[in-house]
Amino acid sequence: MNDAMIQRIERFRCRRGTLLAEQRSRGYTLYHASSGAPVARLRPTEGNDCFEVLYWSAWKERWTRTGPFGRTTSPIDEALQFIAYEDIFRAIR
Repeated sequence: MNDAMIQRIERFRCRRGTLLAEQRSRGYTLYHASSGAPVARLRPTEGNDCFEVLYWSAWKERWTRTGPFGRTTSPIDEALQFIAYEDIFRAIR
């Protein structure tokens, strides 16, 4: 795809495996490249260059907020690092 954000996400070297990204609705959905399993969702926040980070909850069968107190938002590079190192995103294998 020609979307610069998708290219940026897919260039990120995740320690758990390669990620693929797709623009959907109001953000970007990240998938594990080899299994196709949903890993994370990045939703842009209004008014700045940050993204809300969501994870796929198999229990709730929907995207769910990360963090113990609600929304987790950060710039794209920090959001990708968060996805790479937090165990909640264990679908990356």
